[in-house]
Amino acid sequence: MTVQFSLGAAAPETVDSDCVIVGVHEQGVLTDAAARIDAAAAGAIKRQLESGDISGKAGSCVMLFAPAGVTARRVLVVGLGAQKSFDGARLRKACVDAVRALAKSPVADAVSYLTEVDVPGRDSAWRVRIAALAADHAAYRYTATVTPRDKNALPKLATITFAAGDDAQAGLDQARAIAEGVRFARDLANLPPNICNPTHIAAQAQAFADAHAQVTCTVLDEAEMEKQGFGSLLAVARGSANKPRLIALEYKGGNEADPPYALVGKGVTFDSGGISLKPGAGMEEMKFDMGGAAGVLGAFVAAVKMGLKINLVCVVPSVENMPGGDSYRPSDVLTSLSGLTIEVLNTDAEGRLILCDALTWTARQFKPQAMVDAATLTGACVVALGKHASGLMSKHDDLAAELLAAGEETLDRAWRLPLWDDYQSQLDSGFADVANIGGKSAGAVTAGCFLSRFTEGQRWAHLDIAGTAWDEGRKGLATGRPVALLAQWLVDRDS
Repeated sequence: MTVQFSLGAAAPETVDSDCVIVGVHEQGVLTDAAARIDAAAAGAIKRQLESGDISGKAGSCVMLFAPAGVTARRVLVVGLGAQKSFDGARLRKACVDAVRALAKSPVADAVSYLTEVDVPGRDSAWRVRIAALAADHAAYRYTATVTPRDKNALPKLATITFAAGDDAQAGLDQARAIAEGVRFARDLANLPPNICNPTHIAAQAQAFADAHAQVTCTVLDEAEMEKQGFGSLLAVARGSANKPRLIALEYKGGNEADPPYALVGKGVTFDSGGISLKPGAGMEEMKFDMGGAAGVLGAFVAAVKMGLKINLVCVVPSVENMPGGDSYRPSDVLTSLSGLTIEVLNTDAEGRLILCDALTWTARQFKPQAMVDAATLTGACVVALGKHASGLMSKHDDLAAELLAAGEETLDRAWRLPLWDDYQSQLDSGFADVANIGGKSAGAVTAGCFLSRFTEGQRWAHLDIAGTAWDEGRKGLATGRPVALLAQWLVDRDS
């Protein structure tokens, strides 16, 4: 479902709404809004604190029904944890907890006063943006291929008003646009691979371009890529009946002469591993191997919806990696678009093989002032950083700093890994210019080193989102990362 957001500044005890949301810290510390509700309701919250029904612990939610003296039909009391350690991450969690609690109720509209709680170093616009994005994320439901057993059981929540003044409007506007980009990414990534194949991604990109005057879409098919020399990308696609596509979206929001910023995303719509077949257990999650493509497309959507005054291109190499009679093999030597030859040591290291051609093409075609790729590239990055931080690699300290700062601003964080030349020797090959894997050690770094061979002379950074693009398990959904990080980076370029 999609929740609509607005701003309001009425006193919490006077709001005419299905539910008012207020926060309480541990040790019985009431926020200002909770204190006003408590005073109007003759101590209803404090009595619950004294009885132990409300604890203030992070993650706890207690609903008070029709408290006397309060206009709203319900009051949702959300635990904020210890006051001294309250920060942006805790605010986001509280907003997620609140929406999840409301999803189990008949509440259709709510007013949240969590945005009034102080976060050190953050203004009202930032708090509203974080709250709106958190609420939208928690309200998301995947429905494309699901028939609800009981339509009456679906969440009713349709609108949330955040307590803030007009100074927060810019934050809310950005949140709406970024949320739309995140939903675009999540919807695309959550689709099964029999629907979301390279042709489907191309159709979605074309539909977006058709709906926006400043956006154009170019799609290269197999024949055109063969003509241009995409030898590495096409090799990966050979084993599949679903033919590859290279998709390029262009947004003209800046001056005609300004070189664009470029986003490139790995779009492997299903990764079986190819001849180097993956184990069967968990292979269903490999529909998410186009998470990088979904992420850069979502960031592109957000940039367009925000009307940023920049020029932007988004390039998605999209293939399916399958075993077949014509599949590429370990020991094959491929000739990439750049002219560099690549010895294939493992067909399951395919993401870098499609990205290297896409990065070469993007640099030649658009001459961008900066280029960032996002890819669910290596299990090694998941081992190194887990599910919390994306891996960031770049030889350009200034670009790396910009992306790290964008991640901190949005709480969509990344952590920088080294991209030293010391690691390059692991990619040495006796049969080609470079091997496509570098051995067991430093797998995430050597994957980045491989890509760096194809970005010489470019201001470029690589985001490995293998750990952050989706939640694990049979019911795990795409997260929409790194849409927020990339969207913030683009906002920061619009100055």
